[in-house]
Amino acid sequence: MYFLSGWPKRLLCPLGSPAEAPVHVQSDPQRTFFAVLAPVRLSIWYSRTAYGYILFFHITSTRGDKYLYEPVYPKGSPQMKGTPHFKEEHCAPALNLEMRKILDLQAPIMSLQSVLEDLLVATSDGLLHLIHWEGMTNGRKAINLCTVPFSVDLQSSRGSFLGFADVHIRDMEYCATLDGFAVVFNDGKIGFITPVSSRFTAEQLHGVWPQDVVDGTCVAVNNKYRLMAFGCASGTVQVYTIDNTTGAMLLSHKLELTAKQYPDIWNKTGAVKLVKWSPDNSVVIVTWENGGLSLWSVFGAQLICTLGGDFAYRSDGTKKDPLKINSMSWGAEGYHLWVVSGFGAHNPGIEYDSKSVVKQPGILLFQFIKSVLTVNPCMSNQEQVLLQGEDRLYLNCGEASQTQSARSSSAHSEHKAGGGKSPFADSGLESQGLSTLLGHRHWHVVQISNTYLESNWPIRFSAIDKLGQNIAVVGKFGFAHYSLLTKKWKLFGNITQEQNMIVTGGLAWWDDFIVLACYNISDRQEELRVYLRTSNLDNAFAHITKAQAETLLLSVFRDMVIVFRADCSICLYSIERKSDGPNTTAGIQVLQEVSMSRYIPHPFLVVSVTLTSVSTENGITLKMPQQARDAESIMLNLAGQLIMMQRDRSGPQIREKDSNPNQRKLLPFCPPVVLAQSVENVWTTCRANKQKRHLLEALWLSCGGAGMKVWLPLFPRDHRKPHSFLSQRIMLPFHINIYPLAVLFEDALVLGAVNDTLLYDSLYARNSAREQLEVLFPYCVVERTSQIYLHHILRQLLVRNLGEQALLLAQSCATLPYFPHVLELMLHEVLEEEATSREPIPDPLLPTVAKFITEFPLFLQTVVHCARKTEYALWNYLFAAVGNPKDLFEECLMAQDLDTAASYLIILQNMEVPAVSRQHATLLFNTALEQGKWDLCRHMIRFLKAIGSGESETPPSTPTAQEPSSSGGFEFFRNRSISLSQSAENVPASKFSLQKTLSMPSGPSGKRWSKDTDCAENMYIDMMLWRHARRLLEEVRLKDLGCFAAQLGFELISWLCKERTRAARVDNFVLALKRLHKDFLWPLPIIPASSLSSPFKNGRYRTVGEQLLKSQSADPFLNLEIDTGVSNVQRSQSWLGNIGPTHHEIDTASSHGPQMQDAFLSPLSNKGDECSIGSATDLTESSSVVDGDWTMVDENFSTLSLTPSELEHISMELASKGPHKSQVQLRYLLHIFMEAGCLDWCIVIGLILRESSIINQILVITQSSEVDGEMLRNIRTGLHAVDRWASTDCPGYKPFLNTIKPQVQKLSDLTEEQVQPEAFQPITVGKTPEHTSARAEESRGSSGHGSIPQGEVGGSSLVSRKEDDTALAEEEESFQDGTYDCSVS
Repeated sequence: MYFLSGWPKRLLCPLGSPAEAPVHVQSDPQRTFFAVLAPVRLSIWYSRTAYGYILFFHITSTRGDKYLYEPVYPKGSPQMKGTPHFKEEHCAPALNLEMRKILDLQAPIMSLQSVLEDLLVATSDGLLHLIHWEGMTNGRKAINLCTVPFSVDLQSSRGSFLGFADVHIRDMEYCATLDGFAVVFNDGKIGFITPVSSRFTAEQLHGVWPQDVVDGTCVAVNNKYRLMAFGCASGTVQVYTIDNTTGAMLLSHKLELTAKQYPDIWNKTGAVKLVKWSPDNSVVIVTWENGGLSLWSVFGAQLICTLGGDFAYRSDGTKKDPLKINSMSWGAEGYHLWVVSGFGAHNPGIEYDSKSVVKQPGILLFQFIKSVLTVNPCMSNQEQVLLQGEDRLYLNCGEASQTQSARSSSAHSEHKAGGGKSPFADSGLESQGLSTLLGHRHWHVVQISNTYLESNWPIRFSAIDKLGQNIAVVGKFGFAHYSLLTKKWKLFGNITQEQNMIVTGGLAWWDDFIVLACYNISDRQEELRVYLRTSNLDNAFAHITKAQAETLLLSVFRDMVIVFRADCSICLYSIERKSDGPNTTAGIQVLQEVSMSRYIPHPFLVVSVTLTSVSTENGITLKMPQQARDAESIMLNLAGQLIMMQRDRSGPQIREKDSNPNQRKLLPFCPPVVLAQSVENVWTTCRANKQKRHLLEALWLSCGGAGMKVWLPLFPRDHRKPHSFLSQRIMLPFHINIYPLAVLFEDALVLGAVNDTLLYDSLYARNSAREQLEVLFPYCVVERTSQIYLHHILRQLLVRNLGEQALLLAQSCATLPYFPHVLELMLHEVLEEEATSREPIPDPLLPTVAKFITEFPLFLQTVVHCARKTEYALWNYLFAAVGNPKDLFEECLMAQDLDTAASYLIILQNMEVPAVSRQHATLLFNTALEQGKWDLCRHMIRFLKAIGSGESETPPSTPTAQEPSSSGGFEFFRNRSISLSQSAENVPASKFSLQKTLSMPSGPSGKRWSKDTDCAENMYIDMMLWRHARRLLEEVRLKDLGCFAAQLGFELISWLCKERTRAARVDNFVLALKRLHKDFLWPLPIIPASSLSSPFKNGRYRTVGEQLLKSQSADPFLNLEIDTGVSNVQRSQSWLGNIGPTHHEIDTASSHGPQMQDAFLSPLSNKGDECSIGSATDLTESSSVVDGDWTMVDENFSTLSLTPSELEHISMELASKGPHKSQVQLRYLLHIFMEAGCLDWCIVIGLILRESSIINQILVITQSSEVDGEMLRNIRTGLHAVDRWASTDCPGYKPFLNTIKPQVQKLSDLTEEQVQPEAFQPITVGKTPEHTSARAEESRGSSGHGSIPQGEVGGSSLVSRKEDDTALAEEEESFQDGTYDCSVS
C-alpha cells in the first residue's frame, strides 16, 4: 500500500539551546499547517507540559500583499497571467500569533482532543473538561471519570465504576463514525466511552472495556474502518472494533513482530510509543520507546519495519542505533510523515551532544509513495500496478505499456529504481501481455506536469486505462491526463474551468473516455462528467450530467458506471459512445437507483463499490445463460466487511431479445449478504475465457495479515447437472509473501511491490560522517515483485476433497510456463509440513497430492526435482507416497526422459547399495550412448567411477589437467600442442610432439587410468564403450562413431588396431558405401549427358593433382612401385610417420612461384600460426577436380583448352559433392582408419570421396608392408562387388572405378601371391622415443627422394587438423582444447 521512497529530509530548525528543541508536531485538519512545539518556543494548540494552563492563540493572516515567501518568475512567463487565487496558492502567507486567553484548569493536562466545535481535555485529577474553542466552559461541569460506569458490553444491566482514587486518562482519541472516545487509563487499562444519548454529561456516558488488557500506552482511531489501535507496553498493538449488536469491544487483530522475521529484536522493542493512521486510513505507523518505526496495512500486513536489514546494520555488520521518534504527524494525502526525532532535553538519561547531528532533536520528513488503490479503489479491475507519489507516478507496464501499437516506442528506463532481470523477461509468453506486466523489476516513472502541480498540489487520485497506455491524475482542482505513447500531458486550456471543478469520487477510464464525479464550484452543483481523451481538454467537449448528492465512489464495469453517493444510495448509469457530427462524445443515462441507507450507518465507511458478474449461481444453473456475464451483483466493502447484493432472479423472467438493453427494466437487487471480513481490496474482471473459467469468474480478496482469499466457482464436470447438495462457490484462504496490488487472472499471478534499501555508508568511511542522516538511514527504493498462487488453491481444494475441481483448474493452467514449478511447490510444501510434523497426522495430504500430480506428464520431473531440493531425511516419507525410485527410474527410461532418469540415479545412489545404483547407471549409460547424449555420457562415466571408488572407501579421484585421463582417448591429437587448459610449466613442450602419437596404449585401458583402485571400474566402463563402438561399426554408423570418439575421448585408433580383423572389417562394401552416402548427406555421382565423348572417360586427363605433379616433374603414381630409393621397412613406417608435413615440403610448396603465393590464402579460414602450415598442406595434396581446387594450378595447366563438354563434366562433379562439413569429417575418419591400418574402410571412404590418390596410397601400403592377406582378399572382393553394383544401380561410379582399374588389378595380383604373416609388425608401445625419431628422419628422407610425396600419403587426409577436429566435434559440441599444431620436433 505505502512504500518509503528515498532518504528522509531534515528541516532546518533554529536550535539555540536544548530547551528550544522540538518535542511535538501536529497538523491542522487540512494538513496545511503544522504546529511544532518546544519547551520554551511556539506552543500552539496543544500542550503536554505539566502546567495546568491552556494557551489559546488566534491566527490572523495579514491580508493584503504581505507574504513570507513568494516565487519569482522571469518576465513574460505564463505563470503570472490569468491564474485565479495565484497569490494564495503560490506564496507562503505571513501569519501572526496572538495570545487570546489563558485558561487555568488547576491540574496537569494529560491529553486534549478536538471534537467538532469543542475541545475535550483530560487532566491528571481524573476530570474530563469540555471547552469551547473561544476558551469558555459555557457553564458545563467537568465530568469525573469515577462516575462513568464501565462494563464488558452495553447490554449489561449495570457497569462497575473505576474504583481507585488517582485514575485519569493517559491518552484518548475521538472516533466520529463510532461516536465515542477510545481511552487509555494511567494503569494500562483500555476502554471506549460513548454517550448514550446526544447530551454529553456524566449521567449519559457509558464505557466498555476488554478484561484482558492492562498494559495500554497509547491509542489511535481509524474512522473509515471503525478500528481502535491500542499500543501496549509489550511492544504489540492490539486493534479493536465495536460489535454492532452488543456494543462490546472485539479484538480484530494484532500488529506484532515475529521471532521468525526479527529474531534479535522482536521482544526487545520496548513499549509502543506512538500509533498514527494515515489520512486515507489505509495504513498505520507504529513506533517504539527503544526506537524504530513500522508500517502496517489496515488489517495487519507488515509493509515496512526499520528494525532489521540495512535500517539496523551497517555494511560492515555493526549495529546502528535505531532512530527514536518523539512525535509524528502525517502530511497531506499521506505523501509525507513529519517526525520529531532524536533525544530531546526531556530525555535526562542521555547527555546532550551538540556535535552529533543525529542525536540532536530535529524535524525529519519521510517521503512515501502509495498504491492508487488506497484512494481510487475502482482501479481494482485492472491488471496494472500503479503507484502515486506527490509529483510522479510509477507504472509496472514498463517498456511496452504499449501492448498494442507502440511496441517500437522505447520507454525511458534510465531513471527507474531497482535492477535485475525477471525470469519471465523475454520468454515470449502467450497470455495477455504477461511479459509486459512482469518484464523486470524496474518501474516506468512518469513525472507529473509541473504546470498542473503548481496550482493543484497534492495529487489526490490517479487512474490508468485498460491497455496501460494513458493515465489521468486529479489534484486539488481539475484533472490532467498523459499518454505513454506520445509522452505528452494534456491540461485544461481554460484555467478557470480547471479551477472551477473539484473531483470528489475518484475517476475511471472507459475506452477512450475519462469518467469522473465532481463538484462545480460556480454552479454549486454535483456533476458526473465524461471527457474524450483525444479532444481538447475543455468543458465544451464534455458530457455533463447533474447528480443529486455528492459522489463518494465511482467505478466502471463494461458499459456501466456505478456511483456511491453521500446519501448512501447507489446509482447505475449506462454509458455509450455517440458521434454527433464532427465531435465524438459519450452519452450517460440513469439505469437504476438502489438505496442502501438501511444497511450503511455512515457513508464514509464505504471503502469501495464495484459491479461484478459474480453470483452464487453459476452460469450453468441460470435460467438465462446469456446473462451469466452481465452485471450480476454489487460488491460493497463496508469498513472491511465485504457485502454482496445480487440481482433478484426469483420473479418472472422476461425475454426481450429485440428491445434496447438500455430500455429493458433491470432486475431489482436482493438484500445484502456478508461474504468476508477484514477485506482491504477486491479484484474481479469482466473478461470471459471458456478455458479458464475458474480463474476469471473468481473473486479475489486481500485481507491484510490474514493473506488472500479467493471465492472460487465450482463447475460440474462435462456440463453434468450439478449436485444439489454441493455449494456453487467456495471461499479459499491462502498466504502469499508479498502485498498484493494487482491480480493477473489468466496467468495465476499476483503482482505487488516491495521496499528495498541501498546502503551508502561506504561513502562516509570517516568517523566524522558516521552520524550523517544518509549513513544512519538507507536509501529506499520500491521494486516490482510477483508471486504464483495456483499451488495454494490446488492444495486447498485437495484438502476439501475437491480433487475433481483441482484437476479441472490445473488442466486449464497446464500451458502456463511456470506450471511445472507450481506442482513442485505444492509437493514440496506439503512434504515439508507433514514430514517434519512432531504429532502424527491423522489424515495426511501427501498421498493425495502425489496421486494428483500423476495426472500430469510432468509427474516424474516434479517428484525428482522436489526430492533433490529437500533434505535426505525426508526422502523415505516422500517415496512412500509417490512410489519406489527404482520404478520411477525405469519409467523415465521407458519414456526416453534420460535427464530425469539421471536425477533419479542420484537418489538411488543415496538410498540403495552401490550394486543397485551401478546396475541402473549401466542401463542409463547404454541408453545415453545409444541416443548420443554425450553430456550425460560424460556424467555417467564420472558417476560409475565414483561408485567404484566409493566401494573401496576412498573418495573419488578427480583427474587433474596434467593427467593423461583428462584428455581421454583423444591424446593422439590433444598432445600435439599444449592447450590453454594444460599447465605449461609442468609439461615441457618437447613431450607434445608427433612421436607421442606413435606410442599406442598396449593394454585394454592403456595408461588412461593411473590409480590401481580404479582399474576394475575403468575396465568395466571400457568394456561398455568397446561394446558400443563395435555396435556402431557393425551397423555402419561411422558418423555416430566419430562423434562418440570425439565427445567421449574414446581411444579409437588403438581399439581399431585390435578390432582390425573383427568388428573393424567391412563385410559388405556396397551396404557400407550406401550407408555413408546417407549418413554424410553425400550425393551419389551422376553421369552427364555428354559423358560418352568425355576426355575423362578414356583417361586423356587425370586429376588436377596429377597434372600439377607432372608439371613440377614429380614421379607419376604408376611409377611408385618401381622406386627403389626406400627399403620395405622404411615404407612400412612411412604411412605412419608421414602424417605431418615436413619442412622440406613446405619449402617446395613455397617455391612454386608468385601465382602460387595467392593460392596459399584462398582455401582457408583458419586464424593464427597454422595458416601457413595448413595452406602448404592443402597445396601439396593431390586434390582432384571434385575438391574445387582447380583454380590453384599454374599457367602450364591453364593453357590446356577445355571443351564445353569438359566444363559440363567439371560442373557435374562439383554438384555431386557433399557438404563441406561432411567432407572434413570423412577425411578425418580416413586419417583415423589409416592410422589403425583398417585399409578396407579407407578404400570405402576413398570411393565415396572419389580420389584415386587415396586408393594409390593404400596400394603403396599393401605392397610395402606385409599386410594381412585376408584383408587384401576382402578388399578385392569388396571392390568387385562395388563394381557390379555400379554397373547395375549407380553408373555414376563407373568413371571413377575405371580410373582406378589399374590399381585394383595390382591388388588382385598381390592377393594371389603368398604372404608371410610374421613379416608384418605393427608399431606398438614398447618402441623408445629414439627409435621413433629415427623413423621420422627416415620418412623425411623418403619424402625428400620424391617417392611418396606428402600429398599422396598424409595430405589428403590431413586437410587441416583444426578443420577436421572442429567439424567432427561440431556435431554435438566443441572440444575442450582450442587448436592443434602439426609440428614435428
